[in-house]
Amino acid sequence: MVVQHNLRAMNSNRMLGITSSSQAKSTEKLSSGYKVNRAADDAAGLSISEKMRRQVRGLTQASLNAQDGISCVQTAEGALAEVQDMLQRMNELCVKASNGTLQTVDRNYIQQEVDALTSEINRVAGTTTFNETALLDGTFTAKTLHVGAEGNKDWNGGGGLTEKQTIGVNIMSLSFKGVTSSTTTVKTFLDAAGGGAFGADGTEALKVTSQELAQSSIAVVKTGLQNISTMRSALGAVQNRLEHTIKNLDNVVENTTAAESQIRDTDMATEMVKYSNNNILAQAGQAMLAQSNQANQGVLSLLS
Repeated sequence: MVVQHNLRAMNSNRMLGITSSSQAKSTEKLSSGYKVNRAADDAAGLSISEKMRRQVRGLTQASLNAQDGISCVQTAEGALAEVQDMLQRMNELCVKASNGTLQTVDRNYIQQEVDALTSEINRVAGTTTFNETALLDGTFTAKTLHVGAEGNKDWNGGGGLTEKQTIGVNIMSLSFKGVTSSTTTVKTFLDAAGGGAFGADGTEALKVTSQELAQSSIAVVKTGLQNISTMRSALGAVQNRLEHTIKNLDNVVENTTAAESQIRDTDMATEMVKYSNNNILAQAGQAMLAQSNQANQGVLSLLS
């Protein structure tokens, strides 16, 4: 029996320290919900999970970018819908003016409404904006929507996950010349990603002051309606593409988040089992340390 070195107490204290350290880590994992709280917990896992986090956050923002693109397209398409309604009314007026039973004064009244509608079309074209960017006045140039986490690769339509989708735009103009001989131009953009261009430029005299002019104007308005329909169809196709892009991005975000969770999140049931085991071992270690310290006190009985 020795008193200078209590080896049993030293051993019990060392094991108690190990158990207490494990218990502290379990407490941290249970309280934070993460099994990787620092690089020392899992160096490789931390590196992989951080890359996944970067991808998730990038794709989430890419989804918002695509949603902004949809909002822009909806703004332009809504304005074109109003223009189309006005063109439909102008077509009615042209057909009405071509009726042989009308007098010149009647057609002059009709001409006034046609001129007003033409001016309103021009106003819509000049004032339709998205985020302070004019959409229909002919100044809207090609825009690139970044819908990938990286944003540095060309979109190839192959269903990739980290590309950028480029939506090009071409200018289409519909021109009407009113009774004042001033030209009113309606311009909008179209999707030209496939290399195609839709266009029908030209200046036509839109007058209904005589039966012959009214009949000629019907053809002009008909062309305008066809062109607006083409534009709206193209914008609808762009919106559908972006909606599918958003769905794809959301799916990738969900799956990547699930993978990141497997690496970083705490399995609460498993960790609670470890915590309970460490708690029992800690209590046992404390009891053994107390008994080891008590053992050396027996030396006093030999000295009494």
